[in-house]
Amino acid sequence: MNLDQPLGSVIQGSLSCGLEVRLHPDVSVEDMRVGKFLVVQGMRSRFFCMLTDVTLGTSSQRILANPPSPDDDFLREVLAGSGTFGTVNLTPMLMFTPQELSHQSRGVALNGDSSLGSFQANSSEGMELLPVKTIPSHFSQVYDASDRDFRAVFGWEDDPTRRNFAIGNPLDMEVPICIDLDRFVERSNGVFGKSGTGKSFLTRLLLSGIIRKQAAVNLIFDMHSEYGWEAVSEGKQFSTVKGLRQLFPGQVEIYTLDPESTKRRGVGGTQELYLSYDQIEVEDIMLVRGELNLSEASLENAIILRNEFGKSWITQLLNMTNEDIQMFCDEKRGNKSSIMALQRKLLRLDELKYMRSACPHNYVGQILQSLEAGKHVVIEFGSQSNMLSYMLATNVISRRIHASYVKKAETFLQTKNPSDRPRPLVITIEEAHRFLDPATVRQTIFGIIAREMRKYFVTLLVVDQRPSGIDNEVMSQIGTRITALLNDDKDIEAIFTGVSGGQSLRSVLAKLDSKQQALILGHAVPMPVVVRTRPYDQTFYAEVGDTSWDEMPDEELFAAAEVAKADLGF
Repeated sequence: MNLDQPLGSVIQGSLSCGLEVRLHPDVSVEDMRVGKFLVVQGMRSRFFCMLTDVTLGTSSQRILANPPSPDDDFLREVLAGSGTFGTVNLTPMLMFTPQELSHQSRGVALNGDSSLGSFQANSSEGMELLPVKTIPSHFSQVYDASDRDFRAVFGWEDDPTRRNFAIGNPLDMEVPICIDLDRFVERSNGVFGKSGTGKSFLTRLLLSGIIRKQAAVNLIFDMHSEYGWEAVSEGKQFSTVKGLRQLFPGQVEIYTLDPESTKRRGVGGTQELYLSYDQIEVEDIMLVRGELNLSEASLENAIILRNEFGKSWITQLLNMTNEDIQMFCDEKRGNKSSIMALQRKLLRLDELKYMRSACPHNYVGQILQSLEAGKHVVIEFGSQSNMLSYMLATNVISRRIHASYVKKAETFLQTKNPSDRPRPLVITIEEAHRFLDPATVRQTIFGIIAREMRKYFVTLLVVDQRPSGIDNEVMSQIGTRITALLNDDKDIEAIFTGVSGGQSLRSVLAKLDSKQQALILGHAVPMPVVVRTRPYDQTFYAEVGDTSWDEMPDEELFAAAEVAKADLGF
């Protein structure tokens, strides 16, 4: 903390509404930016605070009625600090307290609200970090937060006791802000922001951290082929950045639902993935009823068909003639027009390149084997990225994988054998509001996963530009929210669903830059924080990527490549 240059003094405030600070005359109000972090030195404690508003004040209305001329610099300097002054509003987030004053809290996890993440923070130099239960006294001095303060709150990336990952820096400093990946993968999480704010780059940062720190295994449904091999660089149309397979070649596998598209982009070493009609449940069809324009009557008749034909109900339906449908309706009391409409609309599934009447190979089982072996799986959609295709495949695959994890988790809970413990799995989905909106959340596996809170070692990483479209109950279960710029009031309100004290952060979120800035709050950080996100560039590749392949002698690298090709069936 910079004790040499105080910025201002606390003049009033409350625990619920925050602190009002009058800036000293030599401090420019233009240096005070929303989202900045300041420290208030109280009599017994230091308060770590976020700046949430900036205002201009005057000591007399006469000054406003007769302001100095723009050319009268002398009068303006005379009035500065006495007649005119700047004030800032601070929200205390955490407090540093000498350990002898907080012995009752020693060794006990913080019981703050969800906005503070219920976090057990580090102590520093005889000081313990606690949730804010009081406020500093009048005229307490305010200072810029120092590197030491940030490290005491957010830790450091090379901490051997935690899986910390640096996600970015404070807006006006170069000290890293870390998230605790062990806590991050404990619950479902979200990356939000309007289109063009860099959600995919934020998501790629997080996934790279999870892989690098081995916090979990990832299953990524890559709608626009941005995570696997490479992606278009932010703001540079003809430049690309490395995907996860290039950063971690020995740890990431790519499956493709459109092999032709993958080959055209020059991506090698991928594995094809196909699905069959007998893997599709009525619940999967309910999820895409809007894309197929299905009526409620058609869905009711789909249940009748499923009850009669079991898993082969779609194949049987598509092979039915009009006479077969009439006979079926006479026997089973179905509705002919509804079944014919269902048959006609399900014919659209034949247009999906990855759909087969039957699959001789268990591709989902192969993905499960990869995940169990600690491999991270990216599923590319290529040209099959329309919403019908994306929603159907994502739901079908995730439902089967979740069912397998449920069995493994139940086995582990019964045996208590560490070798039976499933690896934590993070499933990444884009356009999440399509799966988690109030009308369909009960028909998707993702609504179940979000509410389970890692009961079966499976969590979600949802990526979306419309958080207001996600069911409120699901949003309240999102553990950590990483949010880029949002303009819509409903979307901003949705971000703070289930977060107490979120009112003061709304203005912070609305004033973020459109690129490389994000508000992070929730379970994986001790307090809400605005960061300038870490650049995804050559420096990042060198710091995070798996360099073991680069260090291999040529003959070993060739041998490893031959083994990989054999594993992939080449």
